[in-house]
Amino acid sequence: MSISRRRVVLTLGVSTLVPFAGACVHSAVPSDADRSFEQLAQSWLDQSMRLSPVSATSMGDHRFDHLVDDVSAAGRAARLAFARDTQARLAQIDRAALSRANQVDAALLDNALAGGIWRAEEFQDWARNPLMYQSIAGGALYSLMAREFAPLPQRLEAATARMERLPALLAQARAQLQPALVPPPHAETYAAQNRGLKSIVSGMIAPNLGALSPNARARLEQAMASFDSAIDEHQVWIEGTLVPQGAGEFRVGAEVFDAQLGYTLQSTLTRRQIRERAEAAVISVRADMYRVAREALAGRADAPPTPDAPTPEQQQAAIRAALDLAAADMPARDALVETATAGVAEADAFLREADIISLPPEPVRVILMPEFQRGFAVAYLDAPGPLERELGSFYAVSPIPDDWTDAQATSFLREYNNRGILDIAVHESSPGHYVQLWHANAYPSVLRAVLSSGSFVEGWAVYAEEMMVEQGFRAGDPLYRLSQLKVQLRTITNAIIDQAIHVDGMSEAEMMTLLTQTAFQEEREAAGKWRRAQLSFTQLSTYFVGFAEHQQTRAEAEARAGAEFDLKTYHDGVLAFGSPPMRYARALLFEEAIQ
Repeated sequence: MSISRRRVVLTLGVSTLVPFAGACVHSAVPSDADRSFEQLAQSWLDQSMRLSPVSATSMGDHRFDHLVDDVSAAGRAARLAFARDTQARLAQIDRAALSRANQVDAALLDNALAGGIWRAEEFQDWARNPLMYQSIAGGALYSLMAREFAPLPQRLEAATARMERLPALLAQARAQLQPALVPPPHAETYAAQNRGLKSIVSGMIAPNLGALSPNARARLEQAMASFDSAIDEHQVWIEGTLVPQGAGEFRVGAEVFDAQLGYTLQSTLTRRQIRERAEAAVISVRADMYRVAREALAGRADAPPTPDAPTPEQQQAAIRAALDLAAADMPARDALVETATAGVAEADAFLREADIISLPPEPVRVILMPEFQRGFAVAYLDAPGPLERELGSFYAVSPIPDDWTDAQATSFLREYNNRGILDIAVHESSPGHYVQLWHANAYPSVLRAVLSSGSFVEGWAVYAEEMMVEQGFRAGDPLYRLSQLKVQLRTITNAIIDQAIHVDGMSEAEMMTLLTQTAFQEEREAAGKWRRAQLSFTQLSTYFVGFAEHQQTRAEAEARAGAEFDLKTYHDGVLAFGSPPMRYARALLFEEAIQ
């Protein structure tokens, strides 16, 4: 499954962004409370940017493109003090006197501040998670070079300044990380990703040396050499100290998981309720898959029995046999980008004809995932920051690793076969992440864009997959519907393994059985999910929870509107509020009280 991201670096555990005149949205005649909140939001955005220059670049504020974050203990203390001060100022504002829009934004800021303080003080991710430093180091250069927000020489000079500072950042990371707290999966992934920092320089910076004056070029070449040496020095430390001494427990336990779950979802659902609903959904979706498999297998001499009331074994065999037909139709090992691009074009063409949602004027651009980001997700949507909304979005696809055997590559391609990649294109692009974030970018509150809800964003993308089939996409292809249901089943089991691994002690073997047998995933996909589940917690729950919330909200909208319900009006309406948690989008849509 993918991740939608605005390329934001997590420092205090809060996404930090940039100042903007439209930091929040108030009524036509703002109250004193609205004005106070407007000032507070502006102050938080501005100071957050100053404390996290790498995030500021990714969000579109380029005043500090020459700087990098201070990840030392002193820098962390400054961010923590600022968060506490903002939290105290926010507590003094009368929420009831705010406009409805600002009530939502105030709730989002409150949640972000509390979550960031908790992660810094209680969970201490700065001591146990090396991947946060990798994100800062890689984002420092990638965010300068990926989009043409300024002339190339200007961006290269900023990259030079950052490369001159990045060796100090890597040294600060070594000083802050405590190997005894770093889980081995995190250390091993860090060892693989750190080398990828060189690919940003060799692939995005070095080829453009000719764009600089002789003096600027000489300075850049020196910075490149120093950064290259610093990466090598850091790699020696990772492999010689962090990996062998990494002894942290990656399972976070119930208390930590539940705390983070609340900050991540901002939902009233408990961990137990999510588990119960997910387990019921597994049964329901598998029943749907069996019905579709019967259709796909009809008339085939080699098909297994498909009775009206199958035994568990007959259900399993029929679904597996039909999925094998879809898996056999796979792309070439080196054609993932081309296949994904074709999928985007097909989905776009259907949506233009169906007219069920307003669309961006241009299609998304499909690219190979940058090397420094590989090893976590198969794909993601990289959207521009809220101050550069006119710039393009990238649908990044991870290539098959060169060191994979043919058997491993085949396993991967069976999972991401031609129909599977088409469904992922719907999820990532149309009408999934790309279209949803295009709508969100029309909402004027930068604060809401900063603090967007992962469950709203990911839930919409899963909803988009289901809705497309419902509206007739690939209507004559039962194997596509089966592939889409398989991805939906992956969404559901994501939520199960998220808590089962971190709270209940689920083993790798138990997870592999659930994913490969119950959810029909190929070995490579399931194995990759084990690593992803080790590296994060609660994010895997956002897909299922958000999907359920989107389905429930649409069902209520249909019930309220009756015969007057119009799908395009609903879609454009629910996406018009940015990307807040669904509890707030629902309240705004139905004009209910903001709780």
